[in-house]
Amino acid sequence: MSDCCQQDHQRASPAVRPPASEGSLYTCPMHPEILQDKPGDCPMCGMALEPLIPSDDDSESTTLARRFWLSVALGSPVVMLAMAPMLGVTLLEGPWTGWVEFLLSIPVVCWCGASVWMKGFRSFASRNLNMFSLITLGTGVAFLYSVTMLVFGRVFVPGANSGDYYFEAATAIMVLVLMGQWLESKGRAKAGAALRELLDLTPAKALLVGKEGEADREVPIAEIQNGDRLRILPGGKIPTDGVVLEGESAIHESMLTGEPLPVEKSTGSIVSAGTINSSGSLVIRVTRTGAGMALSQIISLVAQAQRSHAPIQQLADHVASIFVPIVIGISVVTFTFWMIAGPEPLLLHALTAAVAVIMIACPCALGLATPMALIVGIGKAAGNGILVRSARALQNLATTDLIALDKTGTLTEGTPKVISIHPVAPYSEEQLLSLAAGAEQGSEHPLARSLMLHAQEREVQIPKATSFKAFPGGGIAAEVDGVRVLIGTTLFLSGHGVPTGPLDSIQLQQGEGLVAIAAEGVVAGAFLFRDTIRPTAKKLISELKRLGVRVAMLTGDRISTAMAVAGELGIDEFHAELSPAGKADQFKKWKVEGYRTTMAGDGINDAPALAVADTAIAMGAGSDIAKETAGIILLNPSLEGIISSIQLSRAILKVIRQNLFFAFAYNILGIPIAAGVLYPFFGILLSPMIAAAAMSLSSVSVIANSLRLRKIVF
Repeated sequence: MSDCCQQDHQRASPAVRPPASEGSLYTCPMHPEILQDKPGDCPMCGMALEPLIPSDDDSESTTLARRFWLSVALGSPVVMLAMAPMLGVTLLEGPWTGWVEFLLSIPVVCWCGASVWMKGFRSFASRNLNMFSLITLGTGVAFLYSVTMLVFGRVFVPGANSGDYYFEAATAIMVLVLMGQWLESKGRAKAGAALRELLDLTPAKALLVGKEGEADREVPIAEIQNGDRLRILPGGKIPTDGVVLEGESAIHESMLTGEPLPVEKSTGSIVSAGTINSSGSLVIRVTRTGAGMALSQIISLVAQAQRSHAPIQQLADHVASIFVPIVIGISVVTFTFWMIAGPEPLLLHALTAAVAVIMIACPCALGLATPMALIVGIGKAAGNGILVRSARALQNLATTDLIALDKTGTLTEGTPKVISIHPVAPYSEEQLLSLAAGAEQGSEHPLARSLMLHAQEREVQIPKATSFKAFPGGGIAAEVDGVRVLIGTTLFLSGHGVPTGPLDSIQLQQGEGLVAIAAEGVVAGAFLFRDTIRPTAKKLISELKRLGVRVAMLTGDRISTAMAVAGELGIDEFHAELSPAGKADQFKKWKVEGYRTTMAGDGINDAPALAVADTAIAMGAGSDIAKETAGIILLNPSLEGIISSIQLSRAILKVIRQNLFFAFAYNILGIPIAAGVLYPFFGILLSPMIAAAAMSLSSVSVIANSLRLRKIVF
C-alpha cells in the first residue's frame, strides 16, 4: 500500500483526544485513589466525584441551586415563626405554630436535603465518619424530636412542654449545608474550565495539502495523521506538531516558551500545535497528533496536578471522624445515666439531656469556622483587585516559603518596546521614526506595532506608505513619501545590497533586539527593542525577601535575557530556557525538598507549573489558561497584589485557627453542661432550646471574628 493510500486509510480513524476511558472515569478531589466509571459520591468523604477530563455539564450545580433556593423560600418562615416569641411577637396562636413549621420544614429537610441524608447514611454504613455524619445526626435528632413532641406531646413524654420544637434548627442547618454544596459545585466547574480551554487551543479543522493536480481541502482535525502535509495560512493556528517543509514566517510561541517576540521559522523548523502563524504561509509535515503533541502533554500535566488538590475542608472532616463517635457516645451515656439515676420523669429528663448534647454539638460553628473566614476574606480581596478562585490557594499561600515568578508578562510587561533609536547621518531620530512608522503601517508584526505606538507617544507625524511588501522571516519593503525603505534584520538589509557597517558600533545589552532601517539603498539607522521590567517588580522582590520568602525566576527565554532581568531585580536564583514541563518539574523538585511553593505567571506555558505548585497566582492581563489554572488572579497590573495576597492569606489562616478554637472550646464546655453535670450542684438541666440558642451563639462568635477581616489594611 502506498504512503498516500495508507494515510487515506488511517484518516478514517478517530481523533486522538483524551482517551474515552479516561474521560468517562470519575474521581474524588480529596481522595484521588477513588475511581469509578459513573458519577456519584466519594465513599470516604462524601464529596461529589468529578470527571478526570472536565465536561461542560453543569446539571449538578443547577440541581443544587434549585434545591437551595427552595429551601430558603420554605425555611425562612420556619425560622421567623420560631424566633418571633423570643422577640415578644406572636405570629400564630395555639398549636398551629408547630404544625405550620412541620409542614414547611418537611420538603426542606426531606427533599431539598435528600443528597445530604444519603451522604450521611453512607458515612455511617461505611464507617468513614465526616462532616455529613454530624449534619445528618444533628438535623435528624432535631427534626425527629420535634415531630415526636408535636404528635404525642405530653402523652408520650409526661411533663413535657408540647411547644418545644426544633424544626427551625433542622431547617437552618440544611439551608446552610445546601448553600455550601452549591458553591462547591460551582467552584469545581470553574476549575475544570482550564482543561476545556486547553483542549480548544487547536483549531477544529485543518487545510490538507492536495495531491499533485488537486486543490487543498479542509478536513476535521480528527482525520489528520502523522505524515500528512498541512498548509498554515497567515494568522492561523497550527493544528498539530510538525516540521516546516515550505515557506518562511514568524510564529507566536509565547504560549509554550514565554518568549514575547515571534520566532522566525523556515524549512526544517519545528512547530507546535496551538501556536499562531503571524504573516507568511507555511506547509508543514505532521509529526505528532493527539496525545503525543506538546499541547496534549501540557493538558495531561494540568489534569494530573488538579486531581491531586485537597480541599480545605479536609481538616474539618478529619476532626469530624473523631468528634462524631465521641458525641454519639456521650449522648448515649447521658441518656442511660439519666434513665438510671435521674429524677422523675425519667424519660423526659433523659431525652432532654441526650437531645441537648446532640444539639449543642451540632456542627454549625465547626462548619462555619473555615467558610465564613474565607467568604469575608475573599470579599476583601476582591475589593483590592485580587480574585480568589480556590480556597485551598489561600490556605497554602499563608504558609508558602518559596515563590517562583515568571519573567515575561509577570516581572516584565510582556511586549517589546522601543528603548533607543540610533540614526545615521543625515537622519534624526524623528525622521527615522517617521519613516519606519509609515512603512510599518501595513505590517502585523509585533515589533511593527511597537514602532507605531512609540511614534504616537512621541507625536511624530506618520506618513502613508505605498508599494508595501513583506518578506517573512526577514523584513519589509515600502515607499514612504517617495523614499524606498527597507526595515528588518541586518542580514535582510545585506541581502538587498545595503552595507550595514555603520551599525557595527551599536552595542547590544542582554535581552535587547535590533531592527535596522535603510533609505534609498543606504543604511539610515536602527531601533533597539526590549521587554521592559514592570515598575513595581523591584519593590515586589524586596518585600518578598522581607516576608522571609525565597524568590526564584522561571522562564523559557534565553539565559542571557534571564540573567539581565534577574541582575536588575536582585534575584539570586533563576532558571532559563525551560519548557512548560520543565517548569513543572522544577516545582516537583522544590516540593521534594520540602518547600511550600507558589507560582506567579501569566502565559499558557505557565499552566503546568501553576497547577503543580501548592499555590498558583496569575496576572489578570495574562492568558485565559493561566487564569483558569490559577487559584488567585491579580486583576490589577501592579505586582503589589502578590504581597497583598500573602498578607491576606496569613490573616485568613489566623482567623480560621481562632474560629476552630472557638468551636472546639465551645463544645468542650457546652457538652458537659448539656449532659447535666451541673444538675447535682445547682439543679440546672440545659433544655434543648437553650442548647440550640447556645449553638447559635457559637456560630455568631465565629461570624463576628471572621468579619474582622474586613478591617485589614494592606
